[in-house]
Amino acid sequence: MTSPTDATLRALQAVLDAIGPAAVAVSGGVDSMTLAVVAHRRLNGATRMFHAVSPAVPGQATARVRDYAAREGWRLQVIDAGEFDDPSYRKNPANRCFYCKTNLYGTVAARTEATVLSGTNIDDLGDYRPGLEAARAHRVRHPFVEANIDKAAVRAMAARLGLDDLAELPAAPCLSSRIETGIRIEADMLALVNDIELLVREALAPDTVRCRVRRGGIVIELDAACLDRLDAAARDGLRATIDAMARRAGLERPVAFAPYRMGSAFLRPADESAPSEAAPA
Repeated sequence: MTSPTDATLRALQAVLDAIGPAAVAVSGGVDSMTLAVVAHRRLNGATRMFHAVSPAVPGQATARVRDYAAREGWRLQVIDAGEFDDPSYRKNPANRCFYCKTNLYGTVAARTEATVLSGTNIDDLGDYRPGLEAARAHRVRHPFVEANIDKAAVRAMAARLGLDDLAELPAAPCLSSRIETGIRIEADMLALVNDIELLVREALAPDTVRCRVRRGGIVIELDAACLDRLDAAARDGLRATIDAMARRAGLERPVAFAPYRMGSAFLRPADESAPSEAAPA
């Protein structure tokens, strides 16, 4: 009997067969990485992978992409999509992702005639994702959506293919998503956010951690179980370390801990006084 995951894989392969030669925008997350593996294996190498490096992309994501490229034999092109030269992106408006993806897809499309693919899955369609508007403008296709595949099915497929490191990979949206809407995106600030999250992961091994930079402070959001086991001494020690890191980076804000809330750095266009959970991060 065919398993649901095998059926999902066949559905994705059918979509890829219909698309033909493809260029996959690979961020380093589970969705785009799994798509890249399947596309490369299915299309007999008639794919190219494009990975954009920028201050918003953690170095560990780039290292993961390079490792898989070597392991799988991808034709990988590492690019600078140029979003940091776009003042509209740097202003960090509510639709920042539109400008990011416009730069990304425009840069990829200029380097290939193949169909550009993204790792968007059907769970993403219910969120506020301005990047999807940019995808439509550049005729980017979303094979997981076309095959009716959600995030859980992507993880199951990665596990079925033996990509255990991807199957277990925590969600990690771009670092700019940690910066409260309206605060200008700066490379040094993003580097600090990544360093703080790495520190907290090393110290506490949380299921989820986000370092939010807000106008009123730096907030370390943790999953409920991790937050419950964080005692006062550990909290005070981490707060002092994070405060020192922030001061060295020129960012002087009080440090606090809070429960993780998806998209809590995003402020709705209609009401910039209240965070929205429509933009996951």
